[in-house]
Amino acid sequence: MVGAVLVRGRKVIGEGWHRRAGGPHAEIETLCAATQRGERVSGATLYVTLEPCCTHGRTPPCTEAILAAGIRRVVVAATDPNPNHAGKGLEILRRAGVKVDLAKATSAVANEAARLNEAFNHWILQRTPFVTVKAAMTLDGKIATAGGESKWITGEPARRVAQQLRYDSDAVLVGINTVLADNPSLTARGPGGRVRKVLQRIVLDSLARTPLNAMLTSDKFAALTTIVVSRAAPARRVKALARKVRVLVAPAQAGRINLRWLLKRLGTGSVTRLLVEGGGEVNASFLEAGLAQRVAFFYAPKILGGRAARRGVAGVGAKQRADLIPLREVEWRRVGEDLMLSARVGQEQN
Repeated sequence: MVGAVLVRGRKVIGEGWHRRAGGPHAEIETLCAATQRGERVSGATLYVTLEPCCTHGRTPPCTEAILAAGIRRVVVAATDPNPNHAGKGLEILRRAGVKVDLAKATSAVANEAARLNEAFNHWILQRTPFVTVKAAMTLDGKIATAGGESKWITGEPARRVAQQLRYDSDAVLVGINTVLADNPSLTARGPGGRVRKVLQRIVLDSLARTPLNAMLTSDKFAALTTIVVSRAAPARRVKALARKVRVLVAPAQAGRINLRWLLKRLGTGSVTRLLVEGGGEVNASFLEAGLAQRVAFFYAPKILGGRAARRGVAGVGAKQRADLIPLREVEWRRVGEDLMLSARVGQEQN
């Protein structure tokens, strides 16, 4: 996600942003906007979120367009995260006589730019999706009653924010128990339940128990559903599901689907941002294995209680304080009557 602004003197003469993969980059959008207004771009200053690209991909290099336009100065918030490209675009501009200013890595501007593209940056470096674990809980950390009733713990404002999290993702993942209990559609919905976006829908289902008449396997978006099974799944069930949706046979690890293998598989495709909305066991499986980069937890001002009530994060749990999963860059936000916690998972990396 990149934005750009073109300035002459104290006047903004052009603005633009990168609208979609394969489309014109922010720099090109900005130059075109200024030209269409009849503005003179030669000698102007370009402010841009990310270092201009310098290689041919689905679009030509932005560095060539900047030089051809006669831009005098370029101010950049963050360098390209790809080690093969990082700094090369800036060096090309400098060698051509363009004044280049790069925000300090510790500055607020650089941190904001990094946060804006944290998912893309992670995917570029790791080639696996940036994983956010989302859950809606009571204050005592419960997501459902012992009988599985969960609608609705949080209020409408919090649910709207949760829908936006889906909209901002490439895929959403749940476990088979969520499918059996809630029969979800896993679409990104807007006002009135209108479907704004259908993202890839992934179900962890080792034994292929997903019903053939479930929403995910029978609605008009079934082609975007992937059921991930293990080799232990009954062949008859796998074959029946494969007639309706995509079925992926994954290797097992400790009797469960190997999540690292799955993330690598998703990363080679078009999934850069994965939203995990599983139950407590699925959420814990990503967190305990160190496979989640961010959490988005919604807390309602309610107490459910009960030993058998279902927890937002279950799993084995920490045996000692040293095993606790740390959170950093913690942000609290009031959403209606509820609270939203957003944070990065794990220790700061040096």
